[in-house]
Order: sequence, then C-alpha cells, then structure tokens
Amino acid sequence: MVGIDLFAFDITLHARPADAVAGSSHADAWGEWPVLRVPHATLAVPMAVSFDDFLHTIGGIERLYVEPDGSFVWASPRAGLAWQVDGNAFERDGRLLLVDLKGSCPEPAFDRLLAACGWPVQPVMMQLVRPAVFLAEPTFRRHARARAVAGDGERLRPG
Repeated sequence: MVGIDLFAFDITLHARPADAVAGSSHADAWGEWPVLRVPHATLAVPMAVSFDDFLHTIGGIERLYVEPDGSFVWASPRAGLAWQVDGNAFERDGRLLLVDLKGSCPEPAFDRLLAACGWPVQPVMMQLVRPAVFLAEPTFRRHARARAVAGDGERLRPG
C-alpha cells in the first residue's frame, strides 16, 4: 500500500494567470495529462502573499524547518506513514514569486503548503520540473496521486 495516501511530486508552484489556457497534453509514466499554455511574461508576476508572510506561516507548521532564504524541509511524524517535502521559495518585489517543491506528503499536508501561498483565493498552477509543462491544480492532484500509487514517493524522499 505504499503511496496510496500520498502525493508524490517534483514541481514548481506558480500563481495561475487569468490568461493560462488549455493546451495540448503531456504523456509520462503515470498517464496522459492536459497541460496549460502560459504566456511567458506572466511567469514573472508574483502571488498576492508577501514572502515574509509565507515564511512566517510555514514556520508555524509542526516539524517544518525553514531558513530565512526560503529553503525549507517538512518531515512526517516518526510514527505512521513516512514522507518528506523539500522546498525553496523565491521572491520578487517582496512577494512570493514561486515555490520549488519535491517529495511526497498526504493531500491535507499539501493543502497546508498551498494555503500558505494564499490558496484557494490565489489560483495556482504547477509546473512539472523535468518536462517543464504546466498543469492546472486538479490535473496536478491526479498526477501526484498517480505517481504516489506507482511508488514514486519513495524515490523522491531522501534516504
């Protein structure tokens, strides 16, 4: 049952611009996924939340260690399902620009990270790092679950 209750991911989290539209599709080891076409210039638009507020919010999460430069690690409790998320947040003009996230975690834990970014008020999209394609949030959730069910969360967690 490894991975069934987890998301597994290697992504960059961005604000979703209003002009991101449906594009083609991307096929990988976990399925075929509709992608977003995103105007390049909109990737430089930061999220509504300030960088300092983001760091303050995630700094209050149990078992999450954050550095002032925006790097952080969040590990599961010792008992139960093992997971870990490694992240690095970037700022622009004092606001959160994007967050690199790699690892695995339960969906409610992932939602806590998104909430620190202003979600659900702040629309978000996820860029799969290796193929560099953008997924809408609901598509990302299906992709992350499929990766975890396939056991990819074990590979993404430092050993």
